Amino acid sequence: MAQYDVVIIGGGPGGYNAAIRAGQLGLKTAIVESRGKLGGTCLNVGCMPSKALLHASEMYAAATGPEFAKLGIEAKPKLNLVQMMAQKAESVEALTKGVEFLMKKNKVDYLKGWGRIDGPGKVVVKAEDGSETTLETKNIVIATGSEPTPLPGVTIDNKRIIDSTGALSLPEVPKSLVVVGAGVIGLELGSVWKRLGAEVTVVEFLDRILPGTDTEVANAFQKILTKQGFKFSLGAKVTGATASAKGVKLTHEPVAGGAATTIEADYVLVAIGRRPFTQGLGLETVGITPDKRGMIANDHFKTGVAGVWVIGDVTSGPMLAHKAEDEGVACIELIAGKAGHVNYDIIPGVIYTSPEVATVGKTEDDLKAAGVAYKVGKFPFLANSRAKINHETDGFVKILADAKTDRILGAHAVGPNVGDMIAEVCVAMEFGGASEDIARTCHPHPTRSEAIRQAAMGVEGWTMQA
Repeated sequence: MAQYDVVIIGGGPGGYNAAIRAGQLGLKTAIVESRGKLGGTCLNVGCMPSKALLHASEMYAAATGPEFAKLGIEAKPKLNLVQMMAQKAESVEALTKGVEFLMKKNKVDYLKGWGRIDGPGKVVVKAEDGSETTLETKNIVIATGSEPTPLPGVTIDNKRIIDSTGALSLPEVPKSLVVVGAGVIGLELGSVWKRLGAEVTVVEFLDRILPGTDTEVANAFQKILTKQGFKFSLGAKVTGATASAKGVKLTHEPVAGGAATTIEADYVLVAIGRRPFTQGLGLETVGITPDKRGMIANDHFKTGVAGVWVIGDVTSGPMLAHKAEDEGVACIELIAGKAGHVNYDIIPGVIYTSPEVATVGKTEDDLKAAGVAYKVGKFPFLANSRAKINHETDGFVKILADAKTDRILGAHAVGPNVGDMIAEVCVAMEFGGASEDIARTCHPHPTRSEAIRQAAMGVEGWTMQA
């Protein structure tokens, strides 16, 4: 029976980063992954393939729309969807191979198969051929991630009614696509197919898009998407969907009451969120019971059972790859006797549409609800020289700071490349920085990042370029 200091169940961003850190700290480590490839949902059927298609579709839209023509570039592009999917798969394969190399580099044993806990300190790995291997370990880290949340009354067949995985591999560009759910996944994947030629309608149960995001940013983003051709049906409850060989009939009715509406589309994408994946892990053998959502509770990544830890989507907090990475590192450092920590107040979120949406910290809605006195600084990309010269002026940056101390409480933006730019605010917040710290830091000109500085200036009312 193999003996380990740590066995990690799940090879996604949380799991493989935990494994790397464990290897660095000299812990004898094994990682178990059932998919047959490391990287989890993120690398295989989530973050990375979606970004490959988002990038490719942006290039296609620029070439076929007015963007290239305005720049004086005349082109007559032709879409090769097979090649677009092939380059996506090639990129994903390279990334997963890279993670596998990192396991070898850090002396981590990688076992392919289904991992389940079989009592305290034991993990059984069932390989594809049915053979089983038992690992004995001092610590078990559960990092099994999440799966798409099903929609009651709607059967996902990944033929006509698809989930996020199906939406990454459609064999054709739909003439019409209905997206159920106006969250990050639905809007990103809806953007891909919209740019490639589909007519996209978004059906959302709530009366707004991007729940949890700063309301002003979400409203501005909806207007931008509407200008791009998106159609929205908000405050709508889906009551059924019937698929045929040629399409789907989806019925929804107003949440507030009223007549039902039927939409016909080539495909329906169900993207109403994700839920923790905990089935078949043998949790009962160590006395762990997930809550009704399937989530495993944690206290500094401890499950309450000695030697069993939990990180990532399977436990509380935002379901984000970088949050799982941070938890994986902190969890292993605690196991190694170090001071592992994650600052949950400074976990950024990004929507990789065009333009992007980025957010970190408290929203105005949060601060108002908590009765916190704050100041706001805003700056539009219309007044940013780099954005203007590049014809990408939609959106703005908003910085929120404490009214008394000027400490940055949050930042929210919609605009070009704000997903990269938000990191500057994260660093400032991590060091307890004030808006004036950013306002008085020299930024290169001309760059989009100057919008961050100008918004910070605006907190104290001295924005200079708008």
